[in-house]
Amino acid sequence: MDLGASGNGSVVTEFVLLGLTETPVLQSILFVIFLLIYVATVGGNFSILAAILVEPKRHTPMYFFLGNLALLDVGCITVTVPAMLRHLMSNNRNLPYRSCLSQLFFFHLPAGVDCFLLTVMAYDRYLAICQPLTYTTRMGWGIQRAMVGMSYFFSFSNALTQTVALSTLKFCGPNVINHFYCDLPQLFQLSCWSIQLNEKLLFVVAGFMGVAPLILITVSYAHVVAAVLRIRSAEGRKKAFSTCSSHLTVVGIFYGTGVFSYMRLGSVESSDKDKRIGILNTVISPMLNLLIYSLRKPDVQGALRRLVGRWPSK
Repeated sequence: MDLGASGNGSVVTEFVLLGLTETPVLQSILFVIFLLIYVATVGGNFSILAAILVEPKRHTPMYFFLGNLALLDVGCITVTVPAMLRHLMSNNRNLPYRSCLSQLFFFHLPAGVDCFLLTVMAYDRYLAICQPLTYTTRMGWGIQRAMVGMSYFFSFSNALTQTVALSTLKFCGPNVINHFYCDLPQLFQLSCWSIQLNEKLLFVVAGFMGVAPLILITVSYAHVVAAVLRIRSAEGRKKAFSTCSSHLTVVGIFYGTGVFSYMRLGSVESSDKDKRIGILNTVISPMLNLLIYSLRKPDVQGALRRLVGRWPSK
């Protein structure tokens, strides 16, 4: 355990991430699997962004939000997977204290924006289906940018607050984290000081950035469902529901994994279950978002084919 001297005693200067497994054969297999997932997720999301940017008819509110969601998924998986791949192929599992705090900040930044962006997308569907006559006015370009900008601002403020609050804690050993990335639940377990204020801060933030957006999403889709059920045409109802099903699936995955990740704050130690939930939250979820919300849409698939068709053939 690497400890550094301070005026109040010894403090941790780096953490040790145990990672997913210590079996060499499994490490090699997992390296290949997660590398392929990472390349596919990053490449797929950047392809979606390129397809949206090059086609003027895709410059609509829904695709503007979808492009931001794709960018956030790239950020989320990039914060954790490259470091995990390095640890899988190296015996050095050490992570400096400052690097751990940086990973914590950049993990919570896209995750927080996701909370607000999914709410904005639900509101967009509500306006498109329930208020079609005022949709253009109430979802103008300036309003879109303002809502996305506020999402980033609130998330940045939260990520910075959580990181600064954590930096006030003292870590005097042990320094072993039974996980593959740094996050609040695992770091709280290693603190030598009381984490009561940190837990209260996290509880307040969870209400503002988790519960409140989920309530707004639920209310929005309650109005959407009521409006869709009033459509007489079965084909019309099917089309309306199809525009919302992908978003609802993404919301379910995001909040489901988030709840399981932080409901164990009071547990004594981390377990392999936390690692599996972490994989689902940081690796599988961004990949599923790409498949569920983007590639399943025929118009997105068509845009990607046209984008590929523009490349000059040799």
